[in-house]
Amino acid sequence: MTSEQTGTTSRFSRQRKPVSVGGGDLVRTAPLLDGTRAMRCEPVVAGLDARDWLSGSGDTLKRLRDEHGAVLLRGFSPLDPAGLADLATAMSGELLDYTNRSTPRTRVDGKVFTSTEYPADQAIPLHNEMSYADAWPATLFFASVVPAAEGGETPLADSARVYERLSAATCERFERHGVMYVRNFGNGLDLSWQEAFQTEERDEVTAYCAEHGIQVEWLGGERLRTRQVVQASTKSRTTGRQVWFNQAHLFHVSSLPAEVERELRESFSEDELPRNAMYGDGSPLEAADLAEIRAVYAAEEIAFPWQAGDVLVVDNEQFAHGRRPYSGDRSLMVAMT
Repeated sequence: MTSEQTGTTSRFSRQRKPVSVGGGDLVRTAPLLDGTRAMRCEPVVAGLDARDWLSGSGDTLKRLRDEHGAVLLRGFSPLDPAGLADLATAMSGELLDYTNRSTPRTRVDGKVFTSTEYPADQAIPLHNEMSYADAWPATLFFASVVPAAEGGETPLADSARVYERLSAATCERFERHGVMYVRNFGNGLDLSWQEAFQTEERDEVTAYCAEHGIQVEWLGGERLRTRQVVQASTKSRTTGRQVWFNQAHLFHVSSLPAEVERELRESFSEDELPRNAMYGDGSPLEAADLAEIRAVYAAEEIAFPWQAGDVLVVDNEQFAHGRRPYSGDRSLMVAMT
């Protein structure tokens, strides 16, 4: 991706000016929105670089993330891709690459990516990053380069509250067997297996899948079918609370617009759909369960408008995130640790 596409060179590439971080509180904190756990953190010193504050404030940002699940850094000096990588690495360690992909993204620089490249007029349902897999990022870092002219918020939902709000019967049905994700690559309607697994070598895909408990079927040509059964919920490593942690409602074909779902069902059998989700024993998900999950996410959703230079730090187990439709240009960078 070029600098013109991201806007990072013209907007954010600038010489870093050192700011003293000694003595006194350099930031103020407040709830991101009234009545929410998530926090907003703003500097009281003009021109403060979030990396300087991080280096001089000990574990403050990490503690805020652990206690509140999500922290919006607003009013700090904007970060370019390297700056976002520096901040994320300093706080949480080595950046993760985006492997076993489920959505299209572009590598901006190193292990900093664009947010999911999805049609602007469509929403991305709330979800925890890579909860369709057996391993996932602990922390997400979103940096707003160009806010949308209208819409384009990244809504959040407290995953423990989602779990607690769901009926015991729905949780039991999902947790009894886990969630099965079925993906069919090579039909031209979703990611290719080469993009999803970031390799051109089938042996590498087979080895990766064997390591992660993913069943593989090579079907001829460029077609590949995978099945994986993983968790419906998990215990937050930070809080110890049980959290709803899967993407069944997102992977299920019913998440698509009604006319698209109808066309896909007319063209493909259940196990040939580009992607789909089932209970872990292979039985179809109940429509009532999916409706309940979506209703609970909607009830728990909170959202704020992006400003240029914002950085949102999210504990991926404590909070789900999504994307609202938007108009105009919108550019968001993502790093994962």
